Amino acid sequence: MSKLFILYKKVIVNKFIKKFNYSSYMQVPKLIKIVINIGLSNKFLEDKYFKIVLNDLSLISCQKAIITKSKKSISNFKIRYGMPIGCKVTLRNKNMWNFFDKLIFIIIPRIRDFRGFSNKSIDKNGNLNIGIKEHTIFPEINYENVKFIYGMNISIVLNNCNYKESFYLFNKFLFPFRK
Repeated sequence: MSKLFILYKKVIVNKFIKKFNYSSYMQVPKLIKIVINIGLSNKFLEDKYFKIVLNDLSLISCQKAIITKSKKSISNFKIRYGMPIGCKVTLRNKNMWNFFDKLIFIIIPRIRDFRGFSNKSIDKNGNLNIGIKEHTIFPEINYENVKFIYGMNISIVLNNCNYKESFYLFNKFLFPFRK
């Protein structure tokens, strides 16, 4: 069981009920899913690069990644309809909590010259969106076998929540924001 899940169930839910005067624990915001998305540029759209990225994303998330394809043709970007342009993984339940635990305690401290995420990373619906520039900060990636470096977007989706509640929740999870 994840440390953060236990912290959420035993401590954070009770603090939320007291602070925001909820009548039920069902009103407390909770994590629904975490989406990890990697978009590749034109020079990496070949099949050999996709296999490397899919394998790395599967190692990082402990779940099989899927290929995302373009929904329309864009001639300026040389993209055709149905062309593979990236890959993603949606994590839920146990995998989500394990990845969130790993993100906060292992991955974020390994980011070089890190001073915290901006408060603007949280949107008006309370979802947190962060970008990571190098995939090599994950412990599952062997740095000696890396052919090229790419970044990824991580979206943490919450239910029925606004900015204030979401910011309070992520602070209770010890998520590093800039002061």
